[in-house]
Amino acid sequence: MSDEVLRDLARRAGIAVEWQDYAGRPHVVSAPVLRRVLAALGLPADTGRELSSSRRVLSKRSSLADLPPLVTAVAGRPTRLDVGGNESQPAELLLERGDVREIALLPARGRLRIPAIAEIGYHRLRVEDREIVLAVSPARCRSIEDVVPDARLWGLAAQLYGLNHPGDVGIGDLAGAAELARVAGQRGADAIALSPMHALYAADPERFGPYSPSSRLFMNPLHAAPELVFGKPAYAAALSAVPGAEPGLSNGLIDWPAASAAKYAVLRKLFDSFLDGGDWDGALGADFARFRADQGPLLYEHACFEALHAARMPKRQWRTWPADLRDPRSAAVAFFAESQPEEILFHQFLQWITDRSVNETQLAARQAGMRIGLIGDLAVGMDPEGSHAWSRQGDILLGLTIGAPPDLLNPKGQDWGLTGFSPRAMEDNGFAPFLATLRSAMRHVGGIRVDHAMGLARLWLVPEGASPADGAYLNYPVVDLLRLLALESVRHNVVVIGEDLGTVPEGFHDMLEQGGIHGMRVLWFERDTQADFIPPRGWGSSAVAMTSTHDLPTVAGWWKGSDIEVRHEHGRLGEGVDPAAIRAEREKDRPLLWDAFLREHVGEGPVPSPEETGRVVDAAVKYVAKTEVPLSLIPLEDFLGEEAQPNLPGTVTEHPNWRRRLQVPAAEILQEEAVARRIDFMAAERPRQ
Repeated sequence: MSDEVLRDLARRAGIAVEWQDYAGRPHVVSAPVLRRVLAALGLPADTGRELSSSRRVLSKRSSLADLPPLVTAVAGRPTRLDVGGNESQPAELLLERGDVREIALLPARGRLRIPAIAEIGYHRLRVEDREIVLAVSPARCRSIEDVVPDARLWGLAAQLYGLNHPGDVGIGDLAGAAELARVAGQRGADAIALSPMHALYAADPERFGPYSPSSRLFMNPLHAAPELVFGKPAYAAALSAVPGAEPGLSNGLIDWPAASAAKYAVLRKLFDSFLDGGDWDGALGADFARFRADQGPLLYEHACFEALHAARMPKRQWRTWPADLRDPRSAAVAFFAESQPEEILFHQFLQWITDRSVNETQLAARQAGMRIGLIGDLAVGMDPEGSHAWSRQGDILLGLTIGAPPDLLNPKGQDWGLTGFSPRAMEDNGFAPFLATLRSAMRHVGGIRVDHAMGLARLWLVPEGASPADGAYLNYPVVDLLRLLALESVRHNVVVIGEDLGTVPEGFHDMLEQGGIHGMRVLWFERDTQADFIPPRGWGSSAVAMTSTHDLPTVAGWWKGSDIEVRHEHGRLGEGVDPAAIRAEREKDRPLLWDAFLREHVGEGPVPSPEETGRVVDAAVKYVAKTEVPLSLIPLEDFLGEEAQPNLPGTVTEHPNWRRRLQVPAAEILQEEAVARRIDFMAAERPRQ
């Protein structure tokens, strides 16, 4: 078996057998890596016989019987099918609204073509004895301009876990977000972007990174706000019944294990009261029943995993469990679930009150005048040891993890420890896992941010146990995914922001813009070829502008240079990089940034010293406010003028990632003198129309 035959199979499967690094140097993916990626795709190639069999699986579809279960189209445009045909073929179209239409599939360049369909939706196409879903999407996602024509809105970004309000037992929750939304909306903000709310692990509070979810289909009950569901008296009673339910903090940082234990104890008290009291037979009980029915098997499987995971601790990795427990549809798992009905119900209850909490928070934001409201965050993948991976093993690329190839700051590459969907499984299953994930992300919010949006087109995948540099790019059906994203965006009335920072495939920015997906523009990266900072009106008119992100320095931290010291302390400056050289470069960058501020009349006077961060933060907020983009988002850390950033990429426990708790209650943050001043800058430059 020659390597060329193997490479040919890999190309046909969507694997890039060659790639270029950040410096333009070419690399060839090794044969062992190709085999590992092919195996995860269900295309074994270890022997000549396996390779031949996998090649046959990838043979082009030749008949209507070979059509996939779902085909995407754009409203008003004909769609070319990937099946041969030289003669017209009669078909029947069952529109989603119930109408039936007779159509004909017409030949075009050796392939059959579906005529243009004007109505968007999930229709059913019947051809001969085959029926498939025809997903007809709008040309673009719902955009910010669709919400407010000629928009120049503003909002803030907050780390949900870090918000503070009375009774939150130490972890920020949606009640705090609701309070922040109310006061921000009253000051003219139209959006509040929150860190991911995905489900983590109830039995393992040490795993609290919001971008490493157990499942993106469900949410983290630690962010639930029971007072928004049951009322403040019921929540206060449950809180008082749990001894020591005080904020779990350590030196101003969240003590996740202690705070998690307290929150789950309070939630358990509420659950017991719910079962024993009148709510079970009333309106809330009926709503809970509807939620369980609507969420169906996916919710039940997630609840089973949570209960089973708690029972199997400390063996937290399900792939080390006995074989019968590794199979979610085994008799052993069914027996466990039947023996633990109340525990299964408890975890379903947790998801219900969290879902209701998001809905109530979005209502609070809209009632405060926000025209977008909550912007949720969709992580790029999920933990291979989590709920989704266990319950739907066929959906994902078990044995591969998502990361990034070597670059200047990470010469060994990155392995994020996450897995993603198999593109072959998505297509074979009518994109069901992708659609379920989108629908979960879009429930009850006004917008979503898609983390690492280039994952819609390709992912860097690393075989488990290998070096991050020994990976390969896998292509995804980006046209189909963008169409489905547009369809769900319009159906849910949700705007979409794509995190498109860093190195992206050629033409990807244009693809996002054409699809109505707003990119991101961050102050630190808006520089020209001479390293000067680009004026605000040069940032474009379709992206979202921001001073910084959770992975980057705050304005105060950048100006002071504390980000350099933190990265140096934790070995994140890059291999062989002299910290003195980075400090010297920053000394040159400060006056460049201040000159940009002076030219835009957002700052005045001589260049501030590294310790004079207040004036710089003021100027940076004004600078971003002056952009022509439809939405400016300022992280709460920059409104507050804080130095520390929420996350230092490349670190896990050695830096206090995802643990910083704001000291001022959410309802009072915007009353702080410096914050109020910066809010006034935004409101004056971008007034609500």
